Amino acid sequence: MDTTSTRIISAISRIGSVLRSGMWEFATRENLNPAQAEILQLLHNRAPQGVRLSWVARQLSISAASASDSVAALVAKGLVRKVRALDDGRATDLHLSDEGRLVAERIAGATGFADEAVATLSPQAQQQLLGGLLQVIGQLQKTERFPELRACLSCKYFQPNRHADAAAPHHCGLMGAPLPVAMLRLDCPEHEPADPVQQVKNWQALV
Repeated sequence: MDTTSTRIISAISRIGSVLRSGMWEFATRENLNPAQAEILQLLHNRAPQGVRLSWVARQLSISAASASDSVAALVAKGLVRKVRALDDGRATDLHLSDEGRLVAERIAGATGFADEAVATLSPQAQQQLLGGLLQVIGQLQKTERFPELRACLSCKYFQPNRHADAAAPHHCGLMGAPLPVAMLRLDCPEHEPADPVQQVKNWQALV
């Protein structure tokens, strides 16, 4: 059945295909496969914090064996370093090497065309689009089909609807400042998980 929701999903899928194509072209130029490029991007977003192999696998929705193969290739290329974890001497954290960081920084250019397209929207349209997508993500997380996020809406510092200002209704307790919808992040390095009940309330605040 052709409904508004199916057309939205179709649009998101087409945008995703274009973004993947841009990533694949970049990966080919850098002598990487798409999974390796995505891993570099994940590690760059988490820097300077290291990550575990199991986390990488969950983020990419691939098996631990597949993630291990991709990471091993990146280590062999000198783009990723394995470091003994500070919190567990038996575990290994993954970090970008200096060269890996440079490659990861170039990844943004591979999908820069999409950023330029979104930038042509008015600030109001961008905020509405972001708010709608965050609501969809919130619903998907209930199905456990969405990878773990360091999102504002799952953070203990997020305080929903604290301010009367419609342009910036929420509040960041860490920054001590109002938080407009346009500033809500999906991957914040200062993220501290809220308790599950509060996370549900936070996501519901967008509805």
